[in-house]
Amino acid sequence: MAPPQGQMRPGRQLAVLGFIFVVLYLLVFFAGASGSWKDRLEPKLGLDLIGGTRVTLEATNSVDGKPPTAENLEEAREIIESRVNAFGVAEAEVVTEGNRNIVISLPGENRNLDDVGEAAELRFRKVLKAASGSGVAEAPPAATPAPSGSAAPTGSATPTGAATPTGSASPKVTSSPSGGQGGMAPASPSATPTPSASATASPSAAAPSASAEPVPANVEQQRKVVEQKVGAAAWQAANGLQAPADLTADPSLAEKLKPFGTLSPQEVAVLPAQMQFNVPTISCAQLDQRPPASISDPKQQVVSCEDGASKYLLDQAKVEGTDVSDADAVLDQTNAWVVSLDFTGDGQGKWTSLTREAFNNEGQACDATALGQDGKCRVAVVLDNKIVSSPEIQGVLTGNSQITGTFTQKDASTLAGQLRYGALPVTFEQQEAQNVTATLGASHLRAGLLAAGIGMLLVIIYAFFYYRLLGSVIFLSLILSALLVFGALVVLGRQIGFTLTLAGIAGMIVSLGVAADSFVIYFERLKDEIREGRSPRSAVPRAWIRARRTIISANAITLLSAVVLYVVSVGTVKGFAFALGLATVLDLVVVFLFRHPIMTMFARTRAFLSPRVSGLGRALPARNQPTQPRNPRAKEA
Repeated sequence: MAPPQGQMRPGRQLAVLGFIFVVLYLLVFFAGASGSWKDRLEPKLGLDLIGGTRVTLEATNSVDGKPPTAENLEEAREIIESRVNAFGVAEAEVVTEGNRNIVISLPGENRNLDDVGEAAELRFRKVLKAASGSGVAEAPPAATPAPSGSAAPTGSATPTGAATPTGSASPKVTSSPSGGQGGMAPASPSATPTPSASATASPSAAAPSASAEPVPANVEQQRKVVEQKVGAAAWQAANGLQAPADLTADPSLAEKLKPFGTLSPQEVAVLPAQMQFNVPTISCAQLDQRPPASISDPKQQVVSCEDGASKYLLDQAKVEGTDVSDADAVLDQTNAWVVSLDFTGDGQGKWTSLTREAFNNEGQACDATALGQDGKCRVAVVLDNKIVSSPEIQGVLTGNSQITGTFTQKDASTLAGQLRYGALPVTFEQQEAQNVTATLGASHLRAGLLAAGIGMLLVIIYAFFYYRLLGSVIFLSLILSALLVFGALVVLGRQIGFTLTLAGIAGMIVSLGVAADSFVIYFERLKDEIREGRSPRSAVPRAWIRARRTIISANAITLLSAVVLYVVSVGTVKGFAFALGLATVLDLVVVFLFRHPIMTMFARTRAFLSPRVSGLGRALPARNQPTQPRNPRAKEA
């Protein structure tokens, strides 16, 4: 049975709908909006409508030069797609081409895709030695760390045994002495200044010689090519160094090592780590520009630079990026952007062991040049070929940590995204980047909108002809749905990067068919109720109760189809599914908050009782003539 007519208060539903419109368009005009009023009303358009950027990445392999396996290439494509989608739901297309290439297409102007193909391999390595990375033929000065702030960890970071630093209730991790550009800190640090201390170079703690390092045969061949380029005398002199050379004390040695300063970054990459570190004429500029993944082997000692000035010899990677479970860009207590790292269960144990080794200077001992300002070893956070930060370890850390530095929000978000989505199984080099025009898509858009406009006009004309007064309900509902969809497109494009494409427009047009079906279901159910002998006022709520289930079922099936299609599809098909689902949900909002309330209000008017005005036609009984319901049970109901 339908509820009594007095219980229906259509004004409340209409007020809720009005509130939704006010909030939505306040977001459209003021939430993250800039520019003129016209600019604020423009949704983001896709590659096929406004053009965009297309980048081709070619897979390379610094070891054997062979193309990657199909599995590795597909894994790389999925990771790159995740990184690109970090820009938002932007209708990005990431596809493989041949057995080496991955092609990225992203709509919009000024898109920077330089970072999405980077390996982003994170390694935590203890600093064994430090030297100047200027590449000039002079003796490297003794490392004198500059004063920098220290960070006290949370309660989860506790020292071990009698090694607790004096004057502090809990251990702390300081930022690196190379200008304080970055550091590793516990999750909630508090800064306290510490005095600086000078350190002198000591070549006695030499690492194992480079000759003992196992290398692939083709890398050995490349080294022989470099040896021929620099000359036998230079190669022999460099290979015999056990510590950074003092070129001022031996001018002849400076002349011998001079050819190393002319090597390309690719040639420097194949040199042994000891040679890269001990030859002063090899600069940080050469080391920083080495091909991606040049120091990716976690079992080898490597050389890397920080800030382009300090050259470090680093130990094996005891903690890797796979040991990090999550990474997020957050603001710390000083309102600076940092990257917060959460370790896995096994990773947390490895991190604790590494900080214990560095704190007690165990294992491969760190040289005096690598000590921090408080005389403790440092751990370098290495991303690909460069050092992000090299904090001094002043206690055994058992909790999660942060990568600190002079990050902007964009820098921190980019770094967190690279670490969160994982390292690529292969390395890539950008081969081609081009801008894509949208002339074809624009012409198709005009033709599609024209066809949609003509079709909608015919639907409205037919609705007024067949349903008359009820046709106005159809017309107003479609207008409200269109306004809701348009406002949602603008807000979603601004907040999550949703981009409208031709496929998305097609999805919205398809949703109109579902909306039209709901009108037919409701109005025809209303006619059936009146034919059974009920008055229009009582027929409206009864027709709504019986039609509501069918309307919800039809929209639910469409929405479920859109969700499944969105999950299993990629590219523009995903945009079609998203637009179809969005329009379907908003149609349900209009059905419940406008269509039924407005029909309840119409049922109370005198015009609704007129067959010529209401459009109910023969369904309305003649005045002063009793009617018999078709179904005898209907009268009892």
